[in-house]
Amino acid sequence: MSEVPRLDTVAVAQSSPDTPQPYAELGMAKDEYERVREILGRRPTSSELAIYSVMWSEHCSYKSSKVHLRQFGEKAPQSDALLVGMGENAGVVDVGDGRAVTFKIESHNHPSYVEPHQGAATGVGGIVRDILTMGARPVAVMDALRFGPADADDTKRVLPGVVSGISFYGNCLGLPNIGGEIGFGPGYIGNPLVNALCVGVMKHEDIKLAQAPGPGNKVVLFGSTTGPDGIGGASVLASATFDDESHAKRPSVQVGDPFMEKLLIECSLELFAKDLVVGIQDLGAAGVSCATTELAAGGTGGMNIRLDRVPLRDPRLTPEEILMSESQERMMAIVEPAKMDEFLAICDKWQILATEIGEVTDVTDEEAERGGRLVMTWHGETVVDMPPRTASDEGPVYERPYARPESQDALQADDAGALPRPATDAELREQLLRVLGAPGVGDPSWVTQQYDSYVRGDTVVSTPHDAGMIRISDDSHRGVALSTDGNGRYTRLDPYAGTQLAYAEAYRNVAATGARPLAVTNCLNFGSPEDPGVMWQFAESARGLADACKALGTPVTGGNVSFYNQTGDVAINPTPVIGVLGVIDDVRTRLKSAFDSEGARVFLLGETRPEFGGSAWADTVHGHLGGLPPRVDLTAEAALGEVLAEAAERGLARAAHDLSDGGLGVALAESALRGGTGVRVTVSEDVFTALFSESGARAVVAVAPGDEEEFVALAARHGVPVEQIGTVGGDALVVSHAGGAVEVPLAELRGAYESALPALLGDL
Repeated sequence: MSEVPRLDTVAVAQSSPDTPQPYAELGMAKDEYERVREILGRRPTSSELAIYSVMWSEHCSYKSSKVHLRQFGEKAPQSDALLVGMGENAGVVDVGDGRAVTFKIESHNHPSYVEPHQGAATGVGGIVRDILTMGARPVAVMDALRFGPADADDTKRVLPGVVSGISFYGNCLGLPNIGGEIGFGPGYIGNPLVNALCVGVMKHEDIKLAQAPGPGNKVVLFGSTTGPDGIGGASVLASATFDDESHAKRPSVQVGDPFMEKLLIECSLELFAKDLVVGIQDLGAAGVSCATTELAAGGTGGMNIRLDRVPLRDPRLTPEEILMSESQERMMAIVEPAKMDEFLAICDKWQILATEIGEVTDVTDEEAERGGRLVMTWHGETVVDMPPRTASDEGPVYERPYARPESQDALQADDAGALPRPATDAELREQLLRVLGAPGVGDPSWVTQQYDSYVRGDTVVSTPHDAGMIRISDDSHRGVALSTDGNGRYTRLDPYAGTQLAYAEAYRNVAATGARPLAVTNCLNFGSPEDPGVMWQFAESARGLADACKALGTPVTGGNVSFYNQTGDVAINPTPVIGVLGVIDDVRTRLKSAFDSEGARVFLLGETRPEFGGSAWADTVHGHLGGLPPRVDLTAEAALGEVLAEAAERGLARAAHDLSDGGLGVALAESALRGGTGVRVTVSEDVFTALFSESGARAVVAVAPGDEEEFVALAARHGVPVEQIGTVGGDALVVSHAGGAVEVPLAELRGAYESALPALLGDL
């Protein structure tokens, strides 16, 4: 902001309309800047320009995605469970017994590339505060990660820092990390994906909203002080592509303090419990700019703020820097004047700095028509006078041109089914071990063992099982299960079907624990929206998710779009990460994926077809990406989910594991290794297809002897194909087929499965 040498007040702006302003450097297009001038009837002050630049950034305004995201509302299925939908900090769903759950996933991709530890840590901190602001106690976190090839130098720089940031922040908060996923691919080498999810629990009456009602109510900033770290961080870093200067953006990455956040959580929950807050917003992306404009827009539309009252870590900060700072662990509350003393006393008890920085104001009819009136002063001088809704709700909306790339036909014509297949059982065995040990398929415990999965004592199921599950209260056995899934290879081949397959896998993972899927969140990671090919991928992906959620009755409660995930002109594979939440009435009936019951019968549910496009086998053995992904059958997914949930409720199943990356071969190996017991199966179809196909709507289930007929009848009642294929027992995985057998001792399976990441990363 050095172009403006003195305090740039509203009066100065009115008297100097031709003063050059650095709107382009702040990521604003010329027509966007001209629109700001039109809204204000003058040029913006440097503080107003700061607000509009961050609030109209891609990250905050969704200006390139809004037209497609509307489908999530337009096609939303009717759901009595949905209490708060899209538009708030996080969605809220009813889970019974007067309790509700709020959950959301967001990205912190670019900051995590620039400064891996702090970028990932503050990603966790930010999503936890989103959950907190809904009035809920955060109870668990998850993460979905993507990196470049596991042996790449930059992966060895980024991955350990990201993992240490996630584990440090979550462990210090005392939040269990109950699951997630990790993947690798060449497209992520300069652009990792770090998507963090948090879930919180509350009673229905505890729900809080981001609004500032009641003229005369006080605006209170509480939590950490405001510093220069993170100025324009998420809002600016996430709204541009990476280049060779990316590391110079290191100062834009926020710095986290989980110990302060822990105090902030407990302080906020006590404030909520004593009904001392009428509106609440965390300070995440866009900092004070976002909190003030969104709270004002959600209330009367009027607010007066004294920026010189904001507690600073660095007294040299200018008003515009204060507005753009994304310093962490900060909240903004709207408090009635009569409750201020009690509010401040509770903050003092928790050693939380709290400062009254303004008040809610009424607006005239004329001001209301313009979106209200947000006024900010700096030592008595007015530096902001603007309609807040124009920043928070009325940002630019782009209908970006999109077109199916010409290369898509050739990509889909390159059928993975034509790739050379193993000719002997020995080759089949060798390829099974390769796929099982591939980074992204193999054991992720090098990562997950750095997380605490059981702190708080309510974790029922966690990594490495199909979904994480927690009990939601001490006085009930009710629980919720969560899974995140995404497959950039599938989505590259067909964005519509690939997104539905990601949703279907998350749905299936939740069902495999015995829970019934209820609601969806998403983090849509794509390249530049200015590329018509990327925009086509995004449009198809959004359409696919909206259609799938409508078909299976699970509304989208909220989420995040992350664009500009590319280095130079090279975009990542489109990677929508879909989170599904399900409810289970009694966590004691939950299923795990471990085959640990000697003599249990193994059943395969679902139909297996020769589908290898985008498969782990094609990728690992041949380095190939082409053809079509597996066919989507949402009706079959729903039926499978009902069979799994009912089998758990009736005690018919001892274990269940969905089939996804690597197909049946990997699923059997994982279940055997997790249970410490071998398994013998016989396949009737082509053994290669049986082991490596990634057809959807499938699962393997271990059933106790004596329950086979009842289980088969259950599957038949729901129209789900079912076949008894083997028995749990022994010390090896044995797959018999018409031409012979493939046998691998558990010790050898374990060696392949557990060795990949430690071999590449263990010395870091």
